[in-house]
Amino acid sequence: MKKNKLNKRFVYLISPNKIKGNKFYVDLEKVLNSKRVNFFQMRLKSERNKNKIFIGKKIKKICNKYKVKFLVNDEPYLAKKLNADGCHLGQKDMSFNKCKKILGKKKIIGITCHNSKKLALKSESINADYIAFGAFYKSTTKKTVFKANLDILRWSKKKISMPIVAIGGINSSNYKKILSSGADFIACAGYIWNNKKLDPVSAINKFK
Repeated sequence: MKKNKLNKRFVYLISPNKIKGNKFYVDLEKVLNSKRVNFFQMRLKSERNKNKIFIGKKIKKICNKYKVKFLVNDEPYLAKKLNADGCHLGQKDMSFNKCKKILGKKKIIGITCHNSKKLALKSESINADYIAFGAFYKSTTKKTVFKANLDILRWSKKKISMPIVAIGGINSSNYKKILSSGADFIACAGYIWNNKKLDPVSAINKFK
């Protein structure tokens, strides 16, 4: 993975917590067709594995159509079964090296670093493909005790050569501040899928 310089496809889109019915897939096609999304992460914590495989296959097909990288959250074996483009790991998930052995050298593996310079430097030393900092703002999708600030992005812009993903409550009102501070990609979920004022396509199109 490379730094995302002067690229309008700066959105790292995360799935809603639950996916039911066909409407999601219709909306996903339209959102990816906006050409603002570079990565899509499937994050279905409470879903049964059988359903994850069924849903994942449908999502992967749509991602392939729009040349969006398809990643799976936390589950390397599921990522392998789906032949996903990669996997995202939290600090309490499987180790990076074990994940790499399962998926292979060519797959993308990103690591959550919260607001920690130490975790970021460690992730770079083991050759992670990207790191994610957050939460920068209050999230409606995921409860977290970890808070991040813009200083970590400014620091990483100077010290870290990997792409940087920012996550947590990012929307059309605050994303420019996040990108200008040093993030290469903004991760979004609730702003797109649970927006009370805008449908998913209108929401994604607010990112210019």
